[in-house]
Amino acid sequence: MPEWIVLIFVFAFGSCIGSFLNVVIYRLPRDKSLVKPPSSCPACGRHIRFYDNIPILSWIFLGAKCRYCKAPISPRYIIIEALTGMIFVALFVLYFLTDKPAVQIDGQAGIKAFLNGGWFIYLLHIILLSGLIAASAIDLELWVIPIFLCWFVTVVGLAGSVTAPFVIPFVKIAGSFPLPRANPVIAALTAGAFFGLIVSVILLVTGLIKRSYESRDESADIDESKASSQQEQFNHRIEMFREIIFLIPIIACSIIVYFFARDAVWWQKFSKFSLVEGFLGSLWGYFVGCAVVWATRIFGTLVFGREAMGLGDVHLMGAAGAFIGPWAVVLAFFIAPFFGLAWAVFQMFFKKTRQIPYGPFLSMGIFTVMIFQKFIVDYLNRFTITY
Repeated sequence: MPEWIVLIFVFAFGSCIGSFLNVVIYRLPRDKSLVKPPSSCPACGRHIRFYDNIPILSWIFLGAKCRYCKAPISPRYIIIEALTGMIFVALFVLYFLTDKPAVQIDGQAGIKAFLNGGWFIYLLHIILLSGLIAASAIDLELWVIPIFLCWFVTVVGLAGSVTAPFVIPFVKIAGSFPLPRANPVIAALTAGAFFGLIVSVILLVTGLIKRSYESRDESADIDESKASSQQEQFNHRIEMFREIIFLIPIIACSIIVYFFARDAVWWQKFSKFSLVEGFLGSLWGYFVGCAVVWATRIFGTLVFGREAMGLGDVHLMGAAGAFIGPWAVVLAFFIAPFFGLAWAVFQMFFKKTRQIPYGPFLSMGIFTVMIFQKFIVDYLNRFTITY
């Protein structure tokens, strides 16, 4: 099959996913069902027919207006659909169709690698990117990242790492972006952190430790005036100490299990099972992704006395780490500020005053690492750095 036909199909598929993401972006933060009722015009309430709901084309043919009441249709719809389609194509090309593709399976590259199990890696990564697109669009509009969305993406990443050995044995995967894996030492740290997380959640649920910003009205995340008034109600440094208390069992259990299990023969054998290796590798990526943002949030808030970064950003990077692993998510975190700097320069020259939340910059950092992974890893390999 000619490659251009494959790319057209991938773009069309991505656009359809983008159409669904538009539903997620509008309904999820408003606590509406993603399944019912069927799509309808927000202005007149009339149901949108299937022929008026074709990604990209319907928006163009309708002239960006409702067929019935002529109310304008936001350009966000066609932007999300086209952007999702283009991102899906870009990832497919870089993973399978370049001279040195990022993904190789059992010595095979290109479409053969895709059919031989590479599709699974590609599927996992487009799910991650779809979650990033939805989270970024919601964050841009409402200055909030739904935690449920991050949790869903994280669960998919963890489940994918557990399922992966049944689809593609780790030994067959080559290229620069294998699925996350954990050696016995990292596995011990991760198992301890997971046990500590369970302890912290139990302490939180039973009320033995307090939740930070416990009395915050969730609607304030959407209402800027309400949010600013509630900001003054909290001593942000005290709230950060509550979050530090929540993190202490996670850190302590991780260290304890590390010292007791790292050299144990039974642990060396157990942690090398593919399912364990994959699950704990993905979970380690989640913990590292959360940690790098959470540390910044706590340190920034303690220093400046105002809430620095949101918990949505913490969970967003954790979700990404579950898919792409620890080193990649840390690198993405340090790339993200450059996008923020570029936006600041744009504002300076064009005298724009609108600020935007940090979630989209984090998403762009993650996407950049995924796109340029091949070049990054080749560069690191020159210095014999393992990843």
